[in-house]
Amino acid sequence: MPSTHQVPHLQTALTGPLLELEQHLLNHQAEIEGWFRKQFKQTPAPFYASVDLRNAGYKLAPVDTNLFPAGFNNLHSDLRPLAIQAAQNAITQACPIADGVLLIPENHTRNQFYLENLAILQEIITSAGYEVHIGSLNPDLTETTHLTLPSGKTITQHPLKRQGARVGVNDFFPCAVLLNNDLSSGRPEILEEIEQTLLPPLDLGWATRFKTEHFNFYTDVTNEFSQMIQIDPWLINPLSEQCGPINFKDRTGIDQLAETVNQVLQKTQHYYEQHDIDCKPFVIVKSDSGTYGMAIMSVKTADDVLQLNRKQRNKMSSAKEGLVAEQMLVQEGVYTHETIDDAVAEPVVYMMHNQVIGGFYRVHTGKEATDNLNSPGMHFEPLSFENACVMPDQNQSPDAGPNRFYAYGVVARLALLAAAREIAAAQSV
Repeated sequence: MPSTHQVPHLQTALTGPLLELEQHLLNHQAEIEGWFRKQFKQTPAPFYASVDLRNAGYKLAPVDTNLFPAGFNNLHSDLRPLAIQAAQNAITQACPIADGVLLIPENHTRNQFYLENLAILQEIITSAGYEVHIGSLNPDLTETTHLTLPSGKTITQHPLKRQGARVGVNDFFPCAVLLNNDLSSGRPEILEEIEQTLLPPLDLGWATRFKTEHFNFYTDVTNEFSQMIQIDPWLINPLSEQCGPINFKDRTGIDQLAETVNQVLQKTQHYYEQHDIDCKPFVIVKSDSGTYGMAIMSVKTADDVLQLNRKQRNKMSSAKEGLVAEQMLVQEGVYTHETIDDAVAEPVVYMMHNQVIGGFYRVHTGKEATDNLNSPGMHFEPLSFENACVMPDQNQSPDAGPNRFYAYGVVARLALLAAAREIAAAQSV
């Protein structure tokens, strides 16, 4: 029997609307699952993705969708069979003739947490019946390197090489090439115009992708979904606006950013009044491309932006790989009112193909309900819920573990569908 984890406490008196939303999703489960099946048949899901959610008690919404997820080591081992089955489906969908997968990682050679993720991801795909080798883009890796990890697992990385229109390692040049590198530093020339199936395509790397575009697709998806089951789409969709270019160091564009913040705050306040929500709106300002919790801040007034000191402005201008953040996403802040041992927590849901394969809670003892939790000091609590994200229990309350997790899975798959449409649009250009 799998071990179970207590559902985090939802610390808010405003649980009514969310309980109603959860119950509404349960009541429409068959319709929802049929709709997802039709949608993913029309637009195939990405190979994998993870979605960060925030549960405010009155609203449940995604705040980030990652197409290069790097936390497979944080998933509960009970759910491994789900991941293996989903990997089989994902690879068959993308490349039916594949008998092997080339895995291209981030250039983190010393980040033990990332390397543990890489080892688990390789294990999942290998257990799905595919030969897997790791080919690194890191120019400093010039020969085959074996690494023993703290868990006792070992991984072997090889320098990536190109032969004609294919990339591989040694004599391994398979049909499927899986990116676990978000390409923040740009499109690698070695991967341009290869004949292999690249998952996801180069256009979805952070060098060319914008979060605003993803949330535009997500808005379309949630409007369709909400009309089908008759809910207010705002309950599952954060307001999002793009702003830029901005240079934080010389303060160019700061006034424009402050005005955009003010507009999102006002729109959020309107919804709060409409839904009788007694909370103060806040806004998250973050780089419109990139990951790792960099170039992000929580603000409650436009003056918070105008009064940034030099240290804060330098922090906001710094993105991954030493790049400078210029385009910003100004997004309605969604409170996280879930707590584990009095520490704020937010769920992260992992998917392969069109299946939920697990997730975890990102927990931070030093942050508040309005803060970004993807920052130093966070830790992870894995979810163990068997098939709960797709198998709710109608005999329990809407806020019981399986049913809250089902609601997570529905909203996460809406973001996954948005990503699928985003990929389809990029490939059609």
